[in-house]
Amino acid sequence: MMVLELDMYQACALGALVYCLGRLMVQKLAFLSKYCIPAPVAGGIVFAFAHLALYTAGILEFQFDTTLQSVFMTIFFCSVGFTACFRLLKKGGVQVFLFLGLAVLICIVQDAVGSGLAAVFNLDPLLGLCMGSMPLVGGHGTSGSFGPLLETEYGVVGATTVALAAATYGLVAGSMMGGPIARARVEKFGLKSTAAEEGNAVDEIAPPVDGQKFTTSAMFLAVAIGVGTFIFAFFKSIDLTFPTYIGAMLAAAAIRNIWDVSGRDLPMVEIDALGGLSLNLFLAMAMMSLKLWQLAALALPMIVILLVQTVVMFLFANFLVFNIMGRDYEAAAMTTAFCGFGMGATPNAMANMRALVERYGAAPRAFFIVPLVGSLFVDFFNSMVLTTFMNLL
Repeated sequence: MMVLELDMYQACALGALVYCLGRLMVQKLAFLSKYCIPAPVAGGIVFAFAHLALYTAGILEFQFDTTLQSVFMTIFFCSVGFTACFRLLKKGGVQVFLFLGLAVLICIVQDAVGSGLAAVFNLDPLLGLCMGSMPLVGGHGTSGSFGPLLETEYGVVGATTVALAAATYGLVAGSMMGGPIARARVEKFGLKSTAAEEGNAVDEIAPPVDGQKFTTSAMFLAVAIGVGTFIFAFFKSIDLTFPTYIGAMLAAAAIRNIWDVSGRDLPMVEIDALGGLSLNLFLAMAMMSLKLWQLAALALPMIVILLVQTVVMFLFANFLVFNIMGRDYEAAAMTTAFCGFGMGATPNAMANMRALVERYGAAPRAFFIVPLVGSLFVDFFNSMVLTTFMNLL
């Protein structure tokens, strides 16, 4: 079998092409956009199956230099750190903290279920994290970063492949489960929209990207990443294992909140744009690296563990989230959203809520709380939970 080795530039170029393929697929295939499947994931899956066919036939195997993949991963998670604005968290009131607490709790539950069931199947409990909050709450981004860490630092074979496969399952499962749960609650209790009392949320149009601010945002990211290396080195010196990006994310969060105290605004639109660009390339390159032949021996354990995780999410959302968030229409909207980002990603959560409000009326409070927690804080706290489990296990 011929082995084709691509250096970091060639791997990046192929990643860009895979992303473009995925974007074309999302535009042309309605079910991909319906379930909020990211473009790099769609293109990456096609490449991964083509790679599997070539490998199985004994024709060709690809090997990639992952240097730039790591760089893009760090830039993306650094941009996530800049979104951790604790002033906004406080402004959201008690329900924001309740929803965040539930999000952190489901991370802990999913990791306990994943690692526990992996041990039952005589698998490495660390591999169970690849079927826990890493892919389900964290999605493809967290899976693509923690998976290689488990492989290189802990020797968990196939961690990245398992995590990315589980993340893809979660995207679909979260979208399909959230709507029926919320609709059942609305119909059973006769819940009504309170939009007339609370005021309808108006979608804000994002300002265009500014060239000077774009440069400034790149400088902020560069400084945070540089400072983050010292934070990572400190954690390593006291024998705590963290992914390399965690230092950059913490540094970015600190800079964001210090900047807020000064009363000056950060170029968040441009920081998000750079983060989004990095995420797309990082995900495309991570999906390209999938070795699907490694899943053969794990098929049964994966199916069982992911089905159990689905049942756990159903019970958690249906009984805990709905009841704790107030048992009203807004709680029903937050319940369907929780299924979205608890099994897939924040876009799934928003899509679930939109489907509900189009039928039953607006839920302005839910539309404020869910993206605030799902976009700004859940990845931050999920990384902490995962790191804790990794060090314990």
